[in-house]
Amino acid sequence: MSILAASGLSKTEPIPVAVVLTEGATMIDFAGPWEVFQDAMVDDRAAFQLYTVSDAKAPIRTSGGMQVMPDYTFDDAPPPAIVVVGAQRGSPRMQQWLQQVAPRVKVLMSVCTGAFKLAAAGLLDGKKATTHHDFFDEFEKRFPRVSLQRGSRFVQSSATVFTAGGLTSGIDLALHVVEVYFGRAVAERTAKYMEYEGQGWLRTSG
Repeated sequence: MSILAASGLSKTEPIPVAVVLTEGATMIDFAGPWEVFQDAMVDDRAAFQLYTVSDAKAPIRTSGGMQVMPDYTFDDAPPPAIVVVGAQRGSPRMQQWLQQVAPRVKVLMSVCTGAFKLAAAGLLDGKKATTHHDFFDEFEKRFPRVSLQRGSRFVQSSATVFTAGGLTSGIDLALHVVEVYFGRAVAERTAKYMEYEGQGWLRTSG
């Protein structure tokens, strides 16, 4: 069964993507995947529906100081099929929400040190994972139950959990997710539209 069929959505329904944001969210960790998902088109329609989720509907400061107003809180967000977690400060409510939605989503993906948030929620125990190379040693020390994969652009940690390395690795993982849902041709068109020449997404994860 394809991931699209398993999602319970028809081919004409956009896939709901929740991008988790808390204070200090690293810009490219969420903006890179956001651009990929917003640019993916199937039969001239948007393939994904994007929204942001946070502790409150109040402005947060991302890396570099940009303010972002989240669309939803963890209490009222629509059910997502895909969740994107980049590097950020995080919160207890965020951790609870990740634990709540993880069993129901089709793709739970971290970018950069977002892997720390998944690991802290117990979602990577007994699984392979990766993160930003500057934080390999810290990650291994803090999460000995996770099998760290050093140097991987992204890793498939389970049937639904994926972790990407630092920063631009999130673009590769998002393109991989597009391919998983809609095939290589749609992912290639998305990368071409973005004028993205990276080839990391073409490699097998793991």
